[in-house]
Amino acid sequence: MIRRMSATTITPKANGPLIVEGPVRILRADGTEIPVPPRKDGSPAQVVVLCRCGGSANKPFCDGTHKRNGFTDAPAPTN
Repeated sequence: MIRRMSATTITPKANGPLIVEGPVRILRADGTEIPVPPRKDGSPAQVVVLCRCGGSANKPFCDGTHKRNGFTDAPAPTN
């Protein structure tokens, strides 16, 4: 039986975090896995929100600091 894996999607939120939907493993530089916190009901997370501003106290996960530290997206490159 062939098991099909769900696609993982990463979407940057304007002036905010990266929204990761689907199966994901997050690894440290040394290759050890960072546990993904479960949902409030205890089931595995289907969406992970990752910090882009660098200010989260809970890196690599977003804690909403981008709202307080003035993080803005880099301007889109021009051709």
